[in-house]
Amino acid sequence: MDIMIGMAITFFILIISIFTGIFLGFPLLIGLIIFIYIAWKRGFSIKEILIMSYIGGKKAFVVLKILVLIGALTAIWMAAGTVPGIVYYGIKFMNPNLFILYAFLISSVVSLLLGTSLGTASTVGLALIVLAKGGNVNTNIVAGAIIAGAYFGDRCSPMSSSAHLVANITGTHLYTNIRNMLKSSVLPFALSFILYALISINQPLSFVGSSIDTDILKFFNTNLIVLVPSMIIIVFSIFKVNVKISMLLSIIAASIISFSVQHYSPFEIISFLLMGFRLEPENPLYSIIQGGGIMSMWRPSVVILISCALAGIFEGTGMLKTVEDLLIKARTRSELFSYTVGVSILTAAFGCSQTISVVLTNQLMSKPYKEKGLDHYKLALDLENTGIVLSALIPWNLAAFVPTTTMNVSSVGFIPYAFYLYLLPIISFIYYRFSETQR
Repeated sequence: MDIMIGMAITFFILIISIFTGIFLGFPLLIGLIIFIYIAWKRGFSIKEILIMSYIGGKKAFVVLKILVLIGALTAIWMAAGTVPGIVYYGIKFMNPNLFILYAFLISSVVSLLLGTSLGTASTVGLALIVLAKGGNVNTNIVAGAIIAGAYFGDRCSPMSSSAHLVANITGTHLYTNIRNMLKSSVLPFALSFILYALISINQPLSFVGSSIDTDILKFFNTNLIVLVPSMIIIVFSIFKVNVKISMLLSIIAASIISFSVQHYSPFEIISFLLMGFRLEPENPLYSIIQGGGIMSMWRPSVVILISCALAGIFEGTGMLKTVEDLLIKARTRSELFSYTVGVSILTAAFGCSQTISVVLTNQLMSKPYKEKGLDHYKLALDLENTGIVLSALIPWNLAAFVPTTTMNVSSVGFIPYAFYLYLLPIISFIYYRFSETQR
C-alpha cells in the first residue's frame, strides 16, 4: 500500500508540474525522497539506499554523454548554416501541401539510418521545426509527426541501442526481432501515413507574407558545403559507425564551416557550443533559428540522474516485485499484452527513461510470459511494441523530454499527433484479441 501511495503522490505532482510549467526535476526529487523514506521504513539502512541510488544513477552517464553531444550539435549546425541550409533547400524542393507527411517519412528514414530518436530530433527534426515555424504550420502537429517517425527507427533499426537492449535482456537474436517488428509495424505505419497525408492537406507550408528563404540567403551562406555535417551523420550511419563518433566528427566539421564559411570567430563558436546559437534580436530569423548548446541539456541531465537513482531504489529493494502476483493472473495473450502495456506505462512514468522502462518491464513480465508458455521472442516483440514507444508519450520521460527540449516545442502538445506511437500497441492488442476469437 505504501508503494501505491508513494506512486500516486509522485504521479500527481508530476502532472501538476506539466500543467504549471514547474521544472520536472523538482517533483522527481520529491518522489525520490518519498521512496527513500519507504525503503527506510521497510528496513533498509540509509547507507544501503544511497548505494542503490548511486548504482542506479551511474547508468545515466552513458545517456549524459549523448546529451552533451546533442546540445553541441544542435547549436553548431545552426552556426554552420546546416539547419538554415536544410530549411532553404527544403522550401525549394519539398511539396508544401504534404509537409507534415514529409516530416514523418524523413524522420522515419533518418532514424532507421541513425538508430537514435534523439539524434533524429536534434538534426532533421530541428530543421523541420524551423521550417514549420517559418511556414505557419502548427508545430505541435509537426513535432508529433517527427517524434513518431523518430521512434520508428529507434524501435527497429539495426543501429538502435534500444533494439540491442531488448535482444540482450530477453536473450533473443537481434535480426529475428527486427523481422518481427517490421511485420507488426506495417498496419500502424500505413495508417499513420494516411493520417499525416490527410492532415497535411489542411496544414500546408505557407510562406505568404514570409521571407524566410530570402532572409536565410541574406544572413547565411547556403553553399552546399554547409550540408556536409548532415552528410557525415547519414554516411557514417550507413557504415555502422558508432553514433557518438559520427556526432563528434559532425560537430568538428560544422565548427570548421562556422569559422571558414559563416565567418564566426573561434570565441563565438565556443560560446555557441556551450550556451547555444543566438542571432541579434533585430534579426528577422532571431525567433526561428536559435537554441541548442551544452548548457541547454542541464534540465534533461538532472531528470535522468534523479530518475536513474529512483530506478536503482526500485531495483535494489525489489519494491515492484510484489506486482508479479497480479500479472501472473493474466488468462489470455491479449490480457497479458494489456498488462505489459500497463507495466510499461508505470515504469516509464516513474523511471523517466525508455531504458529503465524496458529493463523493469522485462523483469516483471518474464515470469508471467513463461507461465503462459510464450517464448522470449514474443516477450521481446511486446516490449518493443509497448515500452519503447509508449515512453515517448510521457512528457517527463526522457524519450519525450529531450526531443521536445531540443526542438523547443510544447512537452505535451505533440502527443495527440504522434499517431504511430499509440497505433502500434492498439493494433497489436486488437490483433491478439482477434486471434483468440478465431480459435
